[in-house]
Amino acid sequence: MKRWDRVLIEGLEVRTVIGIFDWEREIRQTVRLDLEMAWDISKAAETDDIEHALNYKQVSKRLISFVEGSSFGLVESLAEECARIVLAEFGTPWLRLKMSKPGAVRGSENVAVVIERGNLD
Repeated sequence: MKRWDRVLIEGLEVRTVIGIFDWEREIRQTVRLDLEMAWDISKAAETDDIEHALNYKQVSKRLISFVEGSSFGLVESLAEECARIVLAEFGTPWLRLKMSKPGAVRGSENVAVVIERGNLD
C-alpha cells in the first residue's frame, strides 16, 4: 500500500506584480504561499539522505524566482501556475496550495484562494 505523507511550506512571502487595477500594475505587492505536498518520506527517513526527500528549499527557491518575475492580474492564475510548476518539476503527485494577497480588501486581514491539484491514487 502506498503511503502519502505531507511536506509543508507555510507563509512563504514573495513580492510581485499582481492585480487588475492600473495602480496595481505599477507596484509590487506581497503574496503569501502555503503549500501542502504529498510525498512518501519513508526512504528519506530510512537513509537520512536528501536525495530521497522532497527538497522544500529547492521548491521554495523555484517558486520565489517564478513569482518575483511574474506579472498576473488574478491570484487564481498565479496559484494555478505555481501548482503546475510543483507538480511537473518536483514530482509530487498531489498538492494543496493557498495563495493569499494580504490587505487586498479594505477591512480584511487577507484574501486567498485554495486549490488542490494532482491525484493520490
